[in-house]
Amino acid sequence: MTANPARPALPADYLLSVVMPVYNEQATLRDIVAAVLAVPIRKELILVDDGSRDRSRAILAELAAAHPAVRVFEHPQNRGKGAALRTGFEQARGDVVIVQDADLEYDPNDYPVLLAPILRGDADVVYGSRYLVDDRDPGRERDHFYHYFGNRLLTFVSNLFTGLNLTDMETCYKCFRREVLRDLVIESRRFTVEPEFTAKVAKLPVRIHEVPIRYQGRKYSEGKKITWRDGVAAIWAIVKYRFVA
Repeated sequence: MTANPARPALPADYLLSVVMPVYNEQATLRDIVAAVLAVPIRKELILVDDGSRDRSRAILAELAAAHPAVRVFEHPQNRGKGAALRTGFEQARGDVVIVQDADLEYDPNDYPVLLAPILRGDADVVYGSRYLVDDRDPGRERDHFYHYFGNRLLTFVSNLFTGLNLTDMETCYKCFRREVLRDLVIESRRFTVEPEFTAKVAKLPVRIHEVPIRYQGRKYSEGKKITWRDGVAAIWAIVKYRFVA
């Protein structure tokens, strides 16, 4: 049987590093970890607890004891998503790194779609876009209008400053060769990590692709954390990292 050119086969010794920041996610933590581990790809799951005050740490300890692929790291105090990602990136040992949120908005079954351009040799960095049309998933849930508008506005401003042509700069799903991290120093503590990462990647000699992904946005009542203040901070970060190395 001929391999599907859109989904290249993984080498036997290939290792994927999934980096997941965790902050007060006791309601979804077991489900998202189970979903990540169920994806049939050799992987390590790096969970970084960022000072959770609920039962997340106890759940993480249980998961690490039950699954050899799970590695847990802890921040004694909440330092923000950017700091948690920085810790996870430092610990990653895989050929490729994928960022995964600890809620259930993003579907780990999209990992093969994210990996495909890198495995084909077409990309070094892949963004999973919530706004590219995917005919395979016509019933996908859309984000709330204000979040949709805010995300598209931030992506537009980011494109103006970076020269990229992305549809979803703020997406959680960023997939990249681990070598990209060698030339990348993340400074942001909170959600400004997204525009910072994009601005700094845009300055590197790397190929950036986008692929459509599935998405189910959650509400503030369900634990969504990002606010309009983060949007304002993101615009400042877009401008700042256009001129700061």
